Formats: sequence, C-alpha cells, structure tokens
Amino acid sequence: MEWLKKWNESIDYIEENLDSEIDYDKAAKIACCSTFHFRRMFSYITNMPLSEYIRRRRMTLAAFDLQSTDKKIIDIAYKYGYDSPTSFNRAFQSVHGVPPKKAKVKDVTLKAFPKITINIMVKGDVKMNYKIVKKDAFRIVGVKRHYKMDIEDNFMEVPLFWQETFQSGMIPKISKLNNQEPSAILGVSTCMNGKDFDYYIAVASDKETPESLFEYTVPKCTWAVFESIGPMPNAIQDLQKRIVTEWLPTSGYEYADAPDIEVYLEGDNMAADYRCEVWLPIEKK
Repeated sequence: MEWLKKWNESIDYIEENLDSEIDYDKAAKIACCSTFHFRRMFSYITNMPLSEYIRRRRMTLAAFDLQSTDKKIIDIAYKYGYDSPTSFNRAFQSVHGVPPKKAKVKDVTLKAFPKITINIMVKGDVKMNYKIVKKDAFRIVGVKRHYKMDIEDNFMEVPLFWQETFQSGMIPKISKLNNQEPSAILGVSTCMNGKDFDYYIAVASDKETPESLFEYTVPKCTWAVFESIGPMPNAIQDLQKRIVTEWLPTSGYEYADAPDIEVYLEGDNMAADYRCEVWLPIEKK
C-alpha cells in the first residue's frame, strides 16, 4: 500500500538522521503531507509526539554508544544534537532513569526503544458515517489561541479554551455573526509551520470583524465530513484518531494543506446522543 510505504520511508529518513539534524519538513514531504498534518498524524498513529519518539530513539542509541565505546559523554551529547552535557543528562535520565555516567556501570538497567514500523490494523467494528463535500473559500470570525504542536497537551488545553470562551460570554456574541454555511460554532485548527498552530472558536461570516475578535479565510478545499455522536470532548477526539488511523490510510485520499474543522451543532454537548462533525481536508492521491 502506497500510504504505508511513504510513511515507513519517512520513518527511515528520521532513523538515518538521528545523529544529525532532522528536517521535519522533509520527513513530511516524504510522507506526502504538510508538516502540520505529519506531526499530528504521527501522534495519532503512535500515541506519542514525534519529538518524543525522536528523543527516545536518540537516547536508545546514546546508551548503546556509552556501553560499547570509549567516547566521552560530551562527544555523544553533541552527536545526538545536545549543545551541553546538562541538557543531554536531563534527556538521558528522563528516558533511562539514570544519568549517562551510570550507563557504563556493569548490570545497570537501561531502556531500549526500537524503531517503529507503521502497519494498518483493520478493525471495522464501529462504523464511521461520512460524506465528501467540495466548498469554496469562506471567512470565519471569532476568538483564537496559539498552541504548540503537542497532541496530548492539546487534548487538554483546547477544551479548556472552549470552557473559558463559554464562561466569558463570548459564544452568543460570536454566534450572532454567523450568516454563512456552515451554520454552527466552529473549531478550526489552522496549519502553521508544523511546530505550532492557531485554534479558532468562530463562525462563518462576511460581517465586519469586531475589534475584540479575529478573522481567517479557510481556503477552497474538498472535505471528508464525519459524524460524531457522543459527549464532548472525548467523542470527537476519539473520532479524530479513528479517521487518521483507520479511514485515511485506505480511503484513496491524503491530507490536503488546509485546516481541520470541527462543526458543533446546537444541543447538549454532554449528552450521549449529541451530534457534531469533523471536516478533514483531503485530496486524491
């Protein structure tokens, strides 16, 4: 399968450059997606951030070097991209539980994290309802917050942003600006540089942007629109992971360079039957 082949080639590139600078943009290009989507998909597929995977692999190789060579700790630190013994010591100890100098001690217990290989597990036990929608560019208006690209942190921080926005009374103010489709409150993750992104709580609108709000133009794109059923935020977060790990690899599509969109319809978002949508930007492979 071409998708798997490209992704494993990207992992090969990372593996070949653990002792030098890893270009995230190049890794993403090999996997045929943007850097933003590559890092996001990697976290969904492996259940860890890309940066953490690289750190674990480098510390695994560093431990091998410490045990099998006479190289100085400072030289091994530089080899794996650390500018100081202090930062290397911190990274090594966070992975192995002991400082680098203890790695040379006989019978010390260290941890090895092997290179990953991406495979597809066909489940199909829970259906995913979706449709393909083509939509011209449209403008959104609302509040925004800037985030680093860390999926686990984002899963906690973005719901807090929603909670703060509700509590501040901004949702009714934003809702009044909605005069275009989709007719709902939107959560929009804009693609930045692969390291960070802006998240908007907004509506589609061509009205003038109030001074306290921000605007963004969502580009023309084709979207795979998935239905989410269940209480927030777990239902939509679980669906997002399933889309990337189960639907996308076998769909004949790949990520397009456009934002991810969540469409929150009216209703009790904590109810078991609450319905909302995930819009995934796609293009034919």
